[in-house]
Amino acid sequence: MPTRMGMKKGDLILEVGCDESSDAGLREQIRAITGNDFLTNNSQEVVDAVIIWWRDGDGDLVDELMDSLTYLSERGAVWVLTPKVGRYGHVEPSEIQDAAPIAGLSQTSTLSVAPDWSASCLVARKLIKR
Repeated sequence: MPTRMGMKKGDLILEVGCDESSDAGLREQIRAITGNDFLTNNSQEVVDAVIIWWRDGDGDLVDELMDSLTYLSERGAVWVLTPKVGRYGHVEPSEIQDAAPIAGLSQTSTLSVAPDWSASCLVARKLIKR
């Protein structure tokens, strides 16, 4: 699945919001493809993608998206991973659709990435116009 998310060898990935409910298999697949461990908010690196594990009640998604842009390369993507419908912590898609433009992002796709998780890809609006 990480290849469908555009991840490739050598990519640096910032991960936010990981806990025991996050999908360990997906995390391992991403590390295997990139060959790198995940970076955290303590990093000073510019990253190729940001993965945000987001659940209902986690706070303000706009703030989290804005924070992620601090680390993201010009052509990078933010992936918001949310529990699927019927799973604990499910987030309505409209929450992501509403938050993205406020943060200067546009949603390009949504994928099923794990049995319990969906991923929404957000990119800078200027990248869409190319």
